[in-house]
This record gives sequence, C-alpha cells and structure tokens, in this order.
Amino acid sequence: MGDPGDAGFEEEEAFDLDAVVWLPGVDYLSGWHEAQTAADELAGALGSAGVDTSGVRARADTGCDGAGVVRLVLPVATVREIARLARGSAGRLRKAS
Repeated sequence: MGDPGDAGFEEEEAFDLDAVVWLPGVDYLSGWHEAQTAADELAGALGSAGVDTSGVRARADTGCDGAGVVRLVLPVATVREIARLARGSAGRLRKAS
C-alpha cells in the first residue's frame, strides 16, 4: 500500500480508503476480471460505432465488496458523440415499439 502521492495513485482522483484496504475473504480478482472484460467490450463497441477511442481510458477496478467497477475518463468530444449515438438509438427503439 502507500500514500496518495506515491506512484500508482492518479492525481485527479480523491483518496479512496476502499481502494487501499482489502478485506480478508473477498474475491477481488473475479470482480476485477469481470470489470476488465466489460471495459474491453465497451472499447470494442465504441470503436464499432465509429467513436474515436484514442483519448478514452477505461480502468478495471473493484469496489470494497469485490464487485467489478470500470472507471472511465473520456474527452468531452467523445462524451458528446456517445450521447448523440445514445439519443439516436433511443429514438429508433421508441419508433420500433
């Protein structure tokens, strides 16, 4: 473990005690693996939809209970593109029902 100022801690994130305390008996590896798989799926889906993923950072992590978590850092232009795609998909789904 270490301090928030040490290497391995991202500067833009606030100190999160759950990120440095591991509880005995909690399966963190399975949650992390699931999060990594989900992050890869998201990156593939965004790329398939034509979204520029060059500035996208998806980091697999786990919550204090071992559940997988994906932490995203997205450029503003990418967020707007994803929002545009989501609105378009929602509109098509409403028309189809």
